Amino acid sequence: MAKQIHLRLDDAVYEALTAYTAENNQSVQDSISSAVMQFLSQQTKAPVSPNRDFTFIDLFAGIGGMRIAYERAGGHCVYSNEWNKYSQQTYFANFGEQPDGDITKVDVASIPDHDVLVAGFPCQPFSIAGVSKKQSLGRATGFEDKTQGTLFFDICRILKEKRPKAFMLENVKNLCSHDRGRTFKVITESLEELDYEVFYQVIDGQSYVPQHRERILIVGFDRKRYGSDLDFRFTLTPVEPKPVMRDILESDVDDRYTLSDKLWTYLQDYAAKHKAAGNGFGYGIAAPDGVARTLSARYYKDGSEILIAQKGKNPRRLTPRECARLQGFPDEFKIPVSDTQAYRQFGNSVVVPLMSDVAGLVAAKLSELDRRTNTTMTVADAAAEREVMTA
Repeated sequence: MAKQIHLRLDDAVYEALTAYTAENNQSVQDSISSAVMQFLSQQTKAPVSPNRDFTFIDLFAGIGGMRIAYERAGGHCVYSNEWNKYSQQTYFANFGEQPDGDITKVDVASIPDHDVLVAGFPCQPFSIAGVSKKQSLGRATGFEDKTQGTLFFDICRILKEKRPKAFMLENVKNLCSHDRGRTFKVITESLEELDYEVFYQVIDGQSYVPQHRERILIVGFDRKRYGSDLDFRFTLTPVEPKPVMRDILESDVDDRYTLSDKLWTYLQDYAAKHKAAGNGFGYGIAAPDGVARTLSARYYKDGSEILIAQKGKNPRRLTPRECARLQGFPDEFKIPVSDTQAYRQFGNSVVVPLMSDVAGLVAAKLSELDRRTNTTMTVADAAAEREVMTA
């Protein structure tokens, strides 16, 4: 629940604040709130612990699902970025850190050096026409030509300037088929042009949580540092026994999550109409011993994709805490926003234990590559020293 405070500002400060909010299209409240969170973030930011194995940055961070995963794998987050103010609130409540805002305006030089870049980036259309024209003229094209104007470009420019050892990107399964596969081709070619060895796989989260949720994960390692003789496998360790819906349900749920008669009638009629038309659109009742459909950001509208049957009552939505559990967030994860915002945030988030599993594989591979590189350098140094001694 939000608290209110009253501030007295000098005329000059008030005028500067008014000008700033107008220029950035923000309310005074949002501007002051953001400034306070940034101040507190700076005061509480912990130095990199010597017990941590690597550093990482958290881009398009949402509410921090990837951050949890990489911290579990031994990483220390040195920078985060998320533009949505409600997601920033949840992120701050759980990590004590205010993520940076609009990534398109961030100076790469201000981003700390890091070992791993992590990003659940949005999928935007890529302009292929300009690239095709340049190719027809025999001109070389690079990631800047292919990706300029998309948020993926901002990932590329950070990779180019900061050259982390590795990256992990996450997106919807349909990224592979978007624009008949051309979007994914631009993405992989751009990453390879930046001299990273790229690996990817579509993985279903239902081996970790009771939810059918397919996502593509793209992992890359720096060829300039480790060479091109690289191999990486998504050798995962699913949860045993396999989770089912009853595992994440709360025992005492407020009646406000039960569908009204009007909404329940509408959903039934809507489903009947589409069934008669020969397609499968409609609500979904999740079986207690089964898995749910994919939780989406639109869940706040009617909850139709995942409903829970109730004896003697209309079905109900999941609660925000149940949505958090469905994505594998720990129960101590704080939910400081409204139900509507919480549904959007968890619907846009990641399956945390799946990401933790992959993060562990990435961390282990980095450790292996670093050992191999250090050994090679040691052998080369010894050989050079012998040559000097025998000269």
